[in-house]
Amino acid sequence: MLYYQAGCHGGGMALRLAKDLAENNPGARVLVVCSEVITMALRGPSETHVGNLVGQAIFGDAASAAIVGAEISGHERPLFEMVSASQDILPGTEDGVVVKLSEEGIVYTLHNEMPLHIANNIERLVKDALEQAGVMAKDWNEDVFWAVHPGGRKILDMVETRLGLEKAKLEAAREVMRRHGNTLSSCNIVVLEEMRQRSVERSMATAGEGLEWGLLFAFGPGITVETILLRALPIS
Repeated sequence: MLYYQAGCHGGGMALRLAKDLAENNPGARVLVVCSEVITMALRGPSETHVGNLVGQAIFGDAASAAIVGAEISGHERPLFEMVSASQDILPGTEDGVVVKLSEEGIVYTLHNEMPLHIANNIERLVKDALEQAGVMAKDWNEDVFWAVHPGGRKILDMVETRLGLEKAKLEAAREVMRRHGNTLSSCNIVVLEEMRQRSVERSMATAGEGLEWGLLFAFGPGITVETILLRALPIS
């Protein structure tokens, strides 16, 4: 199954679709591969497409992969369980992020209010995901780990502030942003791997920073938000 030009929420979307495929095909293993080559959109600055210059400053090339299944078999050691997955399109945000193919190549428009739109809806999305699964998380710092798409520093800052998160909670996302930039669809899996490595180095009980429950968020054109409720399994 091939998807292209999905944008920054593509990684979350791919994981959600892989979950559905695995659950409906007993014994199946779904290979999810997200690859982004943003340098192909590199071009000189243009007064008519200022967003391209911004994008070239924060976007980066990367690829990531994950294997998804619905049942543990043999010697497999899964790191995370996707308990639920959903997609939301935020009302009135159609122009928040726009990506188009034109005669001069890929052109994108990044509205400066995108971080605000995400911040205004993030608390609702968190509560919906936790409540629908019956997860009791009284303290979002102590009870939940966060795999947030590093769409930009301002997005991470506003999500952190709106949810009242401590600085350490988005460390994995910020480190990925620092090293690679926003690598669109590949970001989410890279953030999960960064979190896994940190958890192992610190001898934590799970790949989710020692916690059981976590949330993965991806933000893309639409504005589209992919939300996945994760359950981190014990690290052997």
